[in-house]
Amino acid sequence: MPLLLGADIGGTKIGMVLLGADGEVLDAHQHPTEADSGSDAVLQRIESCARTCFAERLPHIAALGVGVAGQVDAQTGAVLFAPNLGWTDVPVGERLRAALGLPVVVTNDVRAATCGEWAAGAGMGVDDIVVVFVGTGIGGGVVSGGRLLTGGSNTFGELGHVPVVVGGRRCRCGGTGCVEAYASGWAIAERARELVYGDPERGAALRRLAGVPERITARTVTAAYREGDAAAGELVDDVALHLGTAATGFVNALNPSRLILGGGVVAGLPELVEAVDRVVRANALDAATARLRVVRAALGSTGPAIGAAALARAALAARDE
Repeated sequence: MPLLLGADIGGTKIGMVLLGADGEVLDAHQHPTEADSGSDAVLQRIESCARTCFAERLPHIAALGVGVAGQVDAQTGAVLFAPNLGWTDVPVGERLRAALGLPVVVTNDVRAATCGEWAAGAGMGVDDIVVVFVGTGIGGGVVSGGRLLTGGSNTFGELGHVPVVVGGRRCRCGGTGCVEAYASGWAIAERARELVYGDPERGAALRRLAGVPERITARTVTAAYREGDAAAGELVDDVALHLGTAATGFVNALNPSRLILGGGVVAGLPELVEAVDRVVRANALDAATARLRVVRAALGSTGPAIGAAALARAALAARDE
């Protein structure tokens, strides 16, 4: 089988990997995105890396897969909206196809990361998985019956916007009660700042670690939690409860064999994996958890690029059938 190239365009970095015939990572490179320079410059950096970092193998690369933190038109490969990049209606697929002379598949970065875990990570060899990434926001993906779900308008995977509290906290999506409004990085920071302002004595450790409340982040909460701070501990427990409540719904509705948790918040608080597992097993249907394993994502920052390359391989295979 041919070589595949994968790219992950994030708000701060571009990650690129080269996959071999067996799906192994043969080479990997990382470059700053410099999104402020505009979409043309960012795509030029991808082309430049392909031509220089992978120069010797470029003639043997059959396709490029690209994951982007934004909404993607599956048919054209255009990025419709990518707020972290400041992009609207950028024809990523068209431009990279013209620049490199390769077939190009473009997808959302979280869906790409889901494919990465399925192809080469914690979901390898499993046909039914739910992947939830908890970072600044919350997103994910689902593989059911060996098929990646995409939805009627290619927006499947907005798992962070599943409501867990009726009339609850305001979410950045404009809704209320979303799990993202309780368990994401931005929500953890927001809730911690509210605690400091509302109860300075209980929030003393958070204030000390951050200097001023405005600088409190999810990492501040993690640091206070590691010190044994009671307020941070209560907040982490509440994050686990809300994340576990959402996960219970995913497990009951989708019946995965594996629930995979990843993202920056989980990397900082790996205890969340076991905590979510407890909540799910206490509340989900017995039949839905009979074959379930709750595990941590395995690929880390290279997952989206690996998954994007795997999607490109699948697209080539489908074309050749």
